[in-house]
Amino acid sequence: MSAFLSVFLFFIFAGVPISLALGVGAVIYLYLTDNSDLILAFPQKMIGGVDNFVLLTIPLFLLAGTLMNVGGITDRIIHFARAFVGHRRGGMSSVTVLSSMFFAGISGSATAEASALGSILIPAMKKQGMPGAYAASLVGISALLGPIIPPSITMIVFGVLAGAPIGQLFLAGVGPGLLITSGLLIYGNWRAKRDNFPVTAKATAQEKRQALVRTLPALMLPVIIIVGIKGGIFTATESAAVAVGYAIVVSALQREMTWSRLWEALISTTVATSSIMFITAMASIVAFVFALEQIPSMVAKQVLSISSNPYFILLMLNLALLLLGMFLEPISILILTMPILLQLQKIIGMDIVQFGTMVVVNVIIGMGTPPVGVCLFIVCAISGKSLVEVSKEALPLLAICIAVLALIALFPPLTLWLPRAFGVG
Repeated sequence: MSAFLSVFLFFIFAGVPISLALGVGAVIYLYLTDNSDLILAFPQKMIGGVDNFVLLTIPLFLLAGTLMNVGGITDRIIHFARAFVGHRRGGMSSVTVLSSMFFAGISGSATAEASALGSILIPAMKKQGMPGAYAASLVGISALLGPIIPPSITMIVFGVLAGAPIGQLFLAGVGPGLLITSGLLIYGNWRAKRDNFPVTAKATAQEKRQALVRTLPALMLPVIIIVGIKGGIFTATESAAVAVGYAIVVSALQREMTWSRLWEALISTTVATSSIMFITAMASIVAFVFALEQIPSMVAKQVLSISSNPYFILLMLNLALLLLGMFLEPISILILTMPILLQLQKIIGMDIVQFGTMVVVNVIIGMGTPPVGVCLFIVCAISGKSLVEVSKEALPLLAICIAVLALIALFPPLTLWLPRAFGVG
């Protein structure tokens, strides 16, 4: 297995895209181990990796979020948050966190959030007197809420790979998402008082009502999805189609959707979906190689030879995922490690919904962690600040996310209370 890792890491550090590094690494590994005839099975494995009906939810949820964004919903969400909390000291930091939480219920993507909100909120925070690096880091880490609060594309991928109920995973992400939101709000308020950020004028009651009325249709989307799935009205896949239809209707009624914006949304969704599916197909090849070499069983035996203590295994698992998240994209990590993860989940004896939530939050944290945190690169480009400057400001925010991750791993009710409240054991 060292041959595959060596080739893979060589290509990564050489700047080759992760998807190609995965595929080429698998081909070279089979050639070096005299299994080159198995390369003929790669096309079938690639097609099999993406030939799953539930994966239709990915382009549909991406399209729904993009339609909402180009339809002016992003501006409405920010205006709504500003009307209610923007008057507080350093209020734009609270606006940023709350806007990210609301937008998460629409997009399901951290990169989409960082791009859409960063271009508006980073200049607004800088205008209010906040350091540019802090503004960028707050947007970058708050964007991680996108794949945690439902609907979540990463949750969908985990559910497909692990055979876990996607509806329950959606519900399980609500608690951790709200905890991270609360932690970021508390830190933002503390930072505003410490650095004496300015205070802005308070919105009137009429302005608050108008902001709520304008934004309420968008805020109802995650509620419709969750209630629809758990109420048996539609499946997770059908809920994505409902989300697209709802996004089109809302954008059209608010008279902000044009044919050019619709075309822009379709193109953006196609590019993003192609990228995700290509990574999924390539990672499926590596999963095939792992299964061929019985890597999951070998890893499980190796872990048990060190310690059979569930808490020790849990600690090692989370540290390993956090490390992988610093270099790899979340979906790649899930596909590569899923066979090993499921073996360890059985050893630990953790509920699959709690386990899935822990794993997803873990790999998502990597998107905001240097040196390869994609969300940090996005906000650095928008703010004009260096990765080092933004990373320093992001460290306490990442500590909040990791603290919530520890609670997810050690406190089952945090993730399971809502699925059970909806009558799911």
